[in-house]
Formats: sequence, structure tokens, C-alpha cells
Amino acid sequence: MTAKKRKVVFCDFDGTITNNDNIVALFKHFQPKGWDQIVLDIVSEKKSVRQGVGELFHLLPSSMREEVVERAIQQAIIRPGFKEFLAYCKDNDIEFYVTSGGIDFFVYPLLRNFNIPQDHIFCNGSDFTGEHITITWPHACKEPCENDCGMCKTTIVRQFSAEQYERIVIGDSVTDFAAAKLVDFIYARAQLIEKCEQLKLPYAPFETFHDIIQHFSEQEAVGRE
Repeated sequence: MTAKKRKVVFCDFDGTITNNDNIVALFKHFQPKGWDQIVLDIVSEKKSVRQGVGELFHLLPSSMREEVVERAIQQAIIRPGFKEFLAYCKDNDIEFYVTSGGIDFFVYPLLRNFNIPQDHIFCNGSDFTGEHITITWPHACKEPCENDCGMCKTTIVRQFSAEQYERIVIGDSVTDFAAAKLVDFIYARAQLIEKCEQLKLPYAPFETFHDIIQHFSEQEAVGRE
């Protein structure tokens, strides 16, 4: 008898745990010159995520730290059902990791009330000691990934053996594309739906985490039949 694989979830943050993309929302608010073209270049994959995000934040002076941090935290809204989904994962022995292309100064504060262990949260760092905000990359790509991800989701996914784990990605955008190609199943919205359709990857669309709980429960019921 083959042992059942344990489920492990890799969940994006911006536009997934939160309703909107916090980085884009931040730059729409402050409007530094040239920010919109950089975002277009990231979305169209003309620039890597690491290059583009680094360039974006370098448009802002470090002297704006307080208002940048405050704005990033205040404008974020947690997607409905997230707290319930975390409880569902805990109750059903599903490992849960946040794999975020977001930045530590808003990711950690926004997740503080959800009791997620810090070593289960992966995101980019920030440095305000220079003239302009510098983004740091504590989870950069390792071979075989050459996508220059910044926060490399594929490197994290590969730490969990496909022989032992049923690997699941929850996401919405360009930062999730590479990881989605590696896993068993994807919960997708926005751009990630288009990529799943294009590449014929197994996925289900979602709008809230309640949708994901329902799909998980349905799949478990089918498995018991």
C-alpha cells in the first residue's frame, strides 16, 4: 500500500492573501516618475522580478520610510476566509508556507495576528540606510532556477520532495508562474489563471479562501469514496 502524500501549501501574499497588490498600490499612491513603465516591464516579463522591484523601490528616498511603511500597512485588506483557511490547514495536518515577493516591512506586520511561524514566511528584505530604499534578497534563486525571481518560490518548492508531498500553489501573478509549473495543483486568480490555461496546468479558480476550503473538502470527499 502506497503511503498518502502530505499536502504542503505555498501561498503568495500580494493579491492573494491581500485583496490587492500592495507594491503596485504603494506606487500608485506615491507616483514616483517612471514607476508605471517598470511595472509594465515586470508584468510583460521584459524585466525580472528582482530587477524590477529593486528599481521600483530605488525611486523612493529612505527619508520616506515612515510614510511608506504606514501607507503599505494601512491600505492592505486581507482576503476573506484566510483565517479560516489557516485553521483548516492546521486541523487537517496541511503544511502552510507564505511565499511572497512582497517586502518584510509590510508582510510581517500584516501577518502578525495570524500566528504563522516566522520560519514559514518567506519574503524580501529592505534596507533604509542609503539615500534610496534598497530591497535585499535573502531567498534568491538557486540552481536550477535562472529566472532572477528575487524571492525564489521554485527554490522553496524544491525543498519538498514530490515523492513525499502533494505540493500546492496559491497565487495570482507573474511571481507565481515558475512555481506553478512544478507543483501538483494550483489555486489561481488573475494572471495566473491565464498562465494555467496556456500551459494546461491543473488548477481551480478562487476569489476567497472559502472557495479553496470548499474545493479541498470536496477533493477529500472524493478521495474517501
